[in-house]
Amino acid sequence: MLKLLVPVDGSENSLRLADYLVKWLGRLAEPVELHLLNVQYPLHGEVGMFLSSEQMRDYHHDEGIKALQAVRDTLDGAGIVYTFHISVGDPPTVIVRFAHDQQCDQIVMGTRGLGQFASLLLGSVATKVIQLSDIPVMLIK
Repeated sequence: MLKLLVPVDGSENSLRLADYLVKWLGRLAEPVELHLLNVQYPLHGEVGMFLSSEQMRDYHHDEGIKALQAVRDTLDGAGIVYTFHISVGDPPTVIVRFAHDQQCDQIVMGTRGLGQFASLLLGSVATKVIQLSDIPVMLIK
């Protein structure tokens, strides 16, 4: 069974990725275990002074659900089974660690469509995942 990790950030690129997955997974001969992952950035600064850890956990959960919703709707509409996860931390680090912990065969993720030069200046989650991961990464533009 092929085990795939699909990081989802809620962007338009995530929806294009979901459309691609529906087509691609429909052509695969082997069964797939699909994991969707949304990684929320931690709340920093004085926010912690005003929110309890439970409130912060609820906030991250709610934001993660929102970010995953369009992709989940697309996959549900196609009858594709998946498991979704929400985590908090540095997205590239969490993505690679999660892929290892779940023993995924591949990470499939979207890009922001930045040019090579802009990517170098800004950095991107996809670029950092490629740098950190020894698991194959497929980028969908």
